Amino acid sequence: MKAPVFDKTGKEIKQVLLPKEIFGVKMNTDLVHQVVLAQTANRRRVIAHTKDRSEVRGGGKKPWRQKGTGRARHGSTRSPIWVGGGVTFGPTKNRVFKQKINSAMRKKALLMVLSAKAEANSVLVLDDFKLEAVKTKTLAKLIEKLPLDGKSALIILPAMDKNIILSARNLPKISTIQGRELNVLDVMTFKYLMLPQESIKVIKETLWHS
Repeated sequence: MKAPVFDKTGKEIKQVLLPKEIFGVKMNTDLVHQVVLAQTANRRRVIAHTKDRSEVRGGGKKPWRQKGTGRARHGSTRSPIWVGGGVTFGPTKNRVFKQKINSAMRKKALLMVLSAKAEANSVLVLDDFKLEAVKTKTLAKLIEKLPLDGKSALIILPAMDKNIILSARNLPKISTIQGRELNVLDVMTFKYLMLPQESIKVIKETLWHS
């Protein structure tokens, strides 16, 4: 499997051979689906939370005496049947949505989606991809010269590159990630993968030592 290599002018200067063990893996949609579900569940933030009667403020004093008033007996104004009381069976922040997925499955699924991107000609290798300063306009002009057709793209960096990360932050449809942090969900979210040649080596070393 080969991928085109582009320079800073957007010109294709050569083609590079992609490692078969990374970009030549047969797809298993069931496995990829399982890993994506686990990842989305693990990223889910539990926001909705209602207080039960033990969490609602007040209600320490018995509203009225137990007998002799002719009214129903109550022990606290924080009971769920009182206005301002706790909520019964409401959503709480104690809910756990996390799913466990073993590293072998996660690694295999990542190889599959990378292979699918390569097969769809959605992998663009970049030659000498560096920025001397944080400049969104410079990065935007460089990206415009690449055959992305206005689609979204994920820049896979070989290491932390503050200039590129900050420059890409305000660009729509563009995001960055380090090769060692690559995952199935991010790869599938974007149409194209843009990676300097050094990133291929980083991805290979990360997957083979993880």
